[in-house]
Amino acid sequence: MQVDPRSTRFSAVITTVVLALVLLTGNAWLLLAQGVVFALGVAGASPYGLIFRRLVRPRLGPPAELEDSTPPRFAQGVGLVFALAGLIGFAAQITVLALVATAAALLAAFLNAAFGFCLGCEMYLIIRRLMPAATR
Repeated sequence: MQVDPRSTRFSAVITTVVLALVLLTGNAWLLLAQGVVFALGVAGASPYGLIFRRLVRPRLGPPAELEDSTPPRFAQGVGLVFALAGLIGFAAQITVLALVATAAALLAAFLNAAFGFCLGCEMYLIIRRLMPAATR
């Protein structure tokens, strides 16, 4: 499956805003909503991607090239892990865990939104290189 790289960056912008709002407000429900978005992204059904395809891409035209969707989907899984850790922190009233996990996800989303550097995608590629060929 292929993905428009502009879509992943668009999604990262929205994710950055949502996670910044979580940190500013301490709203665990908003983090839960973002966690659901991450889970849908892992499944290849990102709501932010749908918004991009329906509203933004028609105004931009087709992309110069498409990318493999596996690394961005892995990155959504990493985001989901951090969102879950943040939710556990909020639920258990471990504020440090909630804020650090949310901030880590925010940093990764910001790197993608601002610089096009997908930290989760890079993690995926490193893991793939380190895996023995027989286990692929």
